[in-house]
Amino acid sequence: MEEFQARERDALQDFVARDFAFEGNCKVVLVSGKGPAVIVMAEMPGISPEVARFARWVRDAGFTVYMPVLFGDPGRPIMALAGLYSLGVIVKACISREFHAFRANSSGPIAQWLRALARVAFAESGGKGVGAIGMCFTGNFALSMMLEPAVLAPVLSQPSLPVNDPAGLHIAPEELQAVKARMDAEDLSVLAYRFSGDAFCKAARFDAYQAALGDRFIPVVLDDASAAPGAASNPHSVVTQHLIDKAGEPTRQAVDDIIAFFVRRLQ
Repeated sequence: MEEFQARERDALQDFVARDFAFEGNCKVVLVSGKGPAVIVMAEMPGISPEVARFARWVRDAGFTVYMPVLFGDPGRPIMALAGLYSLGVIVKACISREFHAFRANSSGPIAQWLRALARVAFAESGGKGVGAIGMCFTGNFALSMMLEPAVLAPVLSQPSLPVNDPAGLHIAPEELQAVKARMDAEDLSVLAYRFSGDAFCKAARFDAYQAALGDRFIPVVLDDASAAPGAASNPHSVVTQHLIDKAGEPTRQAVDDIIAFFVRRLQ
């Protein structure tokens, strides 16, 4: 199978829905698997079948996947996301005080909730620590979560915030310094992925991360031609919608490398 464009809703029946509250903020988290925890944060406009497919690949590699419902209708296919629904989800998230979507140098209150989730996931699942991957709108959150000592393996897939500043970093400067200091002290690194022509995650953002984190930031930039057919206008979603699930394809290799990163750091 090379392309995967789901047309039917993913019932997500192999995930258990749990409520997780921190400081009065309660959200549903979908949990599945056994082994060290990996937190999978969906791209806009929510947990699509493509996001769930990636989460299952991680789970089947020997991990407990925690997939928080941060926005959108879980399981709804991308094919059904045109029109007012998709626009409504994006607008609601962009104006939410949780995310600070237009603000550089701030990851927003949601980062504290995600760090609390990581603490609980580590206590429940064991292993050496917790992995985390953010995509698009949630792309930078995996880096902000490094302020939680349990998080050892962060992955940024096409991080797209702040939306109005291509070179902006969605994390406070003092937090970024603390993350860098921790990475140096513990010999940790962060993986990051984007397509070369991505209009939402441009080269300037990766350059800014590189300047701040040095060789602790490991960027992988894929050629636009490696995206799934139909994505040429703006190849964006490296491990989900624009992935080609075929051996030898750069996007499939990205998935395999991310899972290997989780295995190496957590198991």
